[in-house]
Amino acid sequence: MVNVTMKELLEAGVHFGHQVRRWNPKMKEYIFGERNGIYIIDLQKTQRLFKEAVKFVTQMAFEGKIILFVGTKRQAQEAIAEEAERCQMYYVNQRWLGGLLTNFQTIQKSIKRLKDIEAMQTDGRIEALTKKERMKLEHERAALEKNLKGIKEMPRLPDVLFCIDSKKEEIAIREANRLGIPVIAVVDTNCDPDGIDYVIPGNDDALRAVRLFASKIADAVIEGRQIMESKGEEEQQAAAQTTAAAAGAPPAAAPAPTAEAPAPEAEQQQPGPPPTKKEKGEKRQRGGRGRGREAGTAGATTGAQPTTAPPSIDGTEPIVNQQYVPRPDDQPGAPVRTPASAAEVVSQVPDYSAGAETEPLEEMAASINPAISQQ
Repeated sequence: MVNVTMKELLEAGVHFGHQVRRWNPKMKEYIFGERNGIYIIDLQKTQRLFKEAVKFVTQMAFEGKIILFVGTKRQAQEAIAEEAERCQMYYVNQRWLGGLLTNFQTIQKSIKRLKDIEAMQTDGRIEALTKKERMKLEHERAALEKNLKGIKEMPRLPDVLFCIDSKKEEIAIREANRLGIPVIAVVDTNCDPDGIDYVIPGNDDALRAVRLFASKIADAVIEGRQIMESKGEEEQQAAAQTTAAAAGAPPAAAPAPTAEAPAPEAEQQQPGPPPTKKEKGEKRQRGGRGRGREAGTAGATTGAQPTTAPPSIDGTEPIVNQQYVPRPDDQPGAPVRTPASAAEVVSQVPDYSAGAETEPLEEMAASINPAISQQ
């Protein structure tokens, strides 16, 4: 951690304040006494408060925050620029542009204009302009460069504002307070400490004192970044070790396969398409044959002896050559109805086309089959 010793403060002349007649009563608690009409600042309080400010800056740098160095007075311009560049932060060491924080979008437009002019000078486009136009652009670039050089690459608003003279940088502190940006400032005996989050009582006019404050803040920024980088490297190493350990570990045993229970029959039989008319007819015929076989089997079981249909009168094969099973309502002595031969029936049909006379139906039936007439 950045250390601030009492010897460094004494050698830099931090304890010298302003004349007694130019003091601010709000700084009374930070004043040790008066010598030869000059207030002496209490360095013990300065050392304690400076350490708190350095610790805060280190934490902000560790979190990757932006610290803006501000010192527009002549004694601080060079030191502020050098220390801010050393710690790779942004700075304002010339005139503070009104609205630099509260109207940052307009400031970004000016920065863009500055970059455009520099790009024209780099690629040679500016040579195509007249001498008067080139001189005008050069003057514009110089003015923008003077005020915006330290914040040309600042991508967004700063997270912390560090000022050397709170009275000189009153506008900057007021804008930071409006936006809620923490302020660290070196406050002399003629300054107002209100609106400053981290007050550093000390001499803000001596070159050595100004450089001491700026260098310690820059060291805190560098230290915070180093801690952040080292922690990132440790995390990467830990992640690499974890990955290597996971790669070297034996693979986990695969779970034993479990036999799946057979699906129920209802689930195995998938419903098919509806049957066609042809399939319905074939199914109906198979059902009729099955019922006939079942009837024969039932007769064999009950003891009923199937009889064969008797032959026809003329000795030819009957029309239906199937086994004949008497119905239960048949009488024991009743004659069996035997169908006649198909050829005989056809021969007995009268020929109406030849004009033959028709015989009575009873006589025709009696001549064909005498058994019918006996009934």
